Amino acid sequence: MVRFGLTVVRHGETRYNKDKILQGQGVDEPLSATGFRQADAAGLFLSNVKFTHVFSSDLLRAKQTAATILGKNKFCKDLEIKYDARLRERKYGVAEGRPLTDLKAMAKAAGEQCPSFTPSGGETLDEVRERAREFFDSLCRLVVEWEQPEQDMPAAASRSSGAPEGQSVFPWTNHCSETELSSGGASQRLDANILVVSHGAYMRSWIGYFVSDLNCALPTDVAKSQLASVSPNTGVSHFLVKLESGSLLKPEITCVCLNQDSHLVNV
Repeated sequence: MVRFGLTVVRHGETRYNKDKILQGQGVDEPLSATGFRQADAAGLFLSNVKFTHVFSSDLLRAKQTAATILGKNKFCKDLEIKYDARLRERKYGVAEGRPLTDLKAMAKAAGEQCPSFTPSGGETLDEVRERAREFFDSLCRLVVEWEQPEQDMPAAASRSSGAPEGQSVFPWTNHCSETELSSGGASQRLDANILVVSHGAYMRSWIGYFVSDLNCALPTDVAKSQLASVSPNTGVSHFLVKLESGSLLKPEITCVCLNQDSHLVNV
């Protein structure tokens, strides 16, 4: 059995987020001053987590968020960030750079509703979900291949030996029920612990894929209706993924927390 942790964080705020203007892939805005403060807060929240891999969308707002979070980490601030175009925000075509109200007006004129409406030149929800599926499959392959050489015992032991003293693998355990903790376990040993920084609409599609296609178990206090909500900027979601050794089929996924934003209370 291969087990890994997956922490997914939405990027910090940009001025376009604040003004409710669609960025998609064509508008590459940097973080605002508030966005950097949010990223700092998320970095402090995750500072005791020893990540083995870090991935980010290659759009600037996500890259800056990932770098800020990693810069606060006590164990792996020098870890290389891998940039992946599959983690980009949903493409909104002609609606990019325009207010969200314009997208809603386009949808209404077409007799449809957001977010299922696809503007001209944009991506469908199915296309976004397929990008998410491809990326998650690649993560599963990565962990299985990375964990394979068991003959290298010192390396294998260091990977799965659990948290070093002072390290909290799950800083959000106070937001979990006893059942979720016993199934995941704050002290459970992991073969990898992966951080991913992406975007709101993309993350909503990805989590929807987890729940509808892979039967991801949700926390007891999360209703399925909440899956339609976009994560707040630097909202944190955490999952435990279990794979049968040597197989990428039917991963068992448990959501430990969804769109957690307790770190933003004073931001």
